[in-house]
Amino acid sequence: MKDQNQQAETPLRASICMATYNGSQYVGEQLESILAQLGPEDEIVIVDDASTDDTVARIRRFADPRIRLIAAGANQGYVRSFEQAVLASRGGAIFLADQDDVWVEGRLEAMLAALETHAVVASNFGVLGGGERPRIPRLRAADSSRHRANLFGILVGYRAYYGCGMAFRRDVLGSFAPVPGYLTESHDLWLAILGNTGGSIGHLDRSTLLRRLHDTNATPRGWRSLRVILSARVVLLRLMREARRRLRAAAGS
Repeated sequence: MKDQNQQAETPLRASICMATYNGSQYVGEQLESILAQLGPEDEIVIVDDASTDDTVARIRRFADPRIRLIAAGANQGYVRSFEQAVLASRGGAIFLADQDDVWVEGRLEAMLAALETHAVVASNFGVLGGGERPRIPRLRAADSSRHRANLFGILVGYRAYYGCGMAFRRDVLGSFAPVPGYLTESHDLWLAILGNTGGSIGHLDRSTLLRRLHDTNATPRGWRSLRVILSARVVLLRLMREARRRLRAAAGS
């Protein structure tokens, strides 16, 4: 396992980008499920967000050269940690992964295949232990090309885009990062907005991972106040405008 930014010059096939914070209870199981699907041309880039438990020690126990660990000097929040991991990645395909889920066998190959025809790919998920899913409709492959409907679904909250189920091609990175400074959560919706605004997002009908739902998930499980909901919608509208600006700039460069 490599610490900080030690890296070879050889480009890689896939980079799995993970942000960890006080995740020692579950991170080992997640890493095992990911490593089982990786080849020698893949990597896992982990940014630990100044954990106060033994998360870093548990990661280092793997001693796997495909794992690259970057330890943040101070807590910066999961959006910035994911951004840092993505910017440090070298793979042609960039996957987002949470610290406490479990990948389903075949996830990597299924999403790599989808990335051959789509710039951004989003899959569904199951719940570890068979528990109840959040009450939001599953993604459907048939809706992949309904970009305006998907953007409307993001705005009103019924499109199930979760970062843990998403991946994107490296050519999207220049639009994805830097993540707008006002965004402190929902980097996954930013990615989904870019994919839909750019007209290239693919939904996978299948569940490619199992989410572990618990009280410390970054994604809230309960209802939010009206003030918080309205504030979030304003942010989403800003992101949609920013996505159009960045994609136009990329097309003109």
